[in-house]
Amino acid sequence: MAKKSVATLQTGSKRLTKAIKMVKSPKTGAYIFVETITAPELVNDWLSKQK
Repeated sequence: MAKKSVATLQTGSKRLTKAIKMVKSPKTGAYIFVETITAPELVNDWLSKQK
């Protein structure tokens, strides 16, 4: 199960996107949030990858 949250950040001339993915921990079964800041073109690739 994945929850997707995407925010667009602008720093000077670069456009960056902060993506947050909710991932279930294999050890405890609890959900954790994994964050990254990447280029907008790479967000879908990052979200589709398994942890």
